Amino acid sequence: MTVEVPAHSAHAAGKPAGRIRQKNEEAILAAAEEEFARHGFKGTSMNTIAQTVGLPKANLHYYFSNKLGLYLAVLGDILELWDSTFNTLSVDDDPAEALARYIRAKLEFSRRYPKASRIFAMEVISGGECLSEFFNQDYQSWFRGRAAVFQAWIAAGKMDPVDPMHLIFLLWGSTQHYADFASQICRVTGRTRLTKADFEAAGDNLVRIILKGCGLTPPAS
Repeated sequence: MTVEVPAHSAHAAGKPAGRIRQKNEEAILAAAEEEFARHGFKGTSMNTIAQTVGLPKANLHYYFSNKLGLYLAVLGDILELWDSTFNTLSVDDDPAEALARYIRAKLEFSRRYPKASRIFAMEVISGGECLSEFFNQDYQSWFRGRAAVFQAWIAAGKMDPVDPMHLIFLLWGSTQHYADFASQICRVTGRTRLTKADFEAAGDNLVRIILKGCGLTPPAS
């Protein structure tokens, strides 16, 4: 199964920016991901990010007014990428196909953007204060809408009666684990890094385990 995922960054793609501006924003966000993932929010310096991308610090503030704005952009990017694969979920979808597609897409995000995923995880673990603007009433409505699709599948007898809320939490946690805890996985398995083949194998196993737990037959890869 081929998984198509949107390009990073959603933040840059959402603006009618010129090519140079978009290129600079993407470079800034990539450098910010590296610094935030390594040093956390408090330990990251805007000056270091500016030096990494080769821009004067004043120019950096042209794109992002302050460190918090840049941090929120990194968080918003990964959240938007994750949610984009779930936005079109419909009661008319085949549950097995839809869940398998979502699992593989989320794993592909973990493979491509592990640092952004870890930054998000660290923010949640520390209390998630900076996530309040994302997890608002609109997001709660979006979440309930995803859960309602699962509930409709259950009511139609298309899948076993599992709690939709906990199923979504399981989907999130299991797929993001391969980014957030990659170092643990490598240490216990003797790997130096996780390869694309490792993520594909993870996808095969998660699809089989989660779908069978929902009373579904995994689709052919």
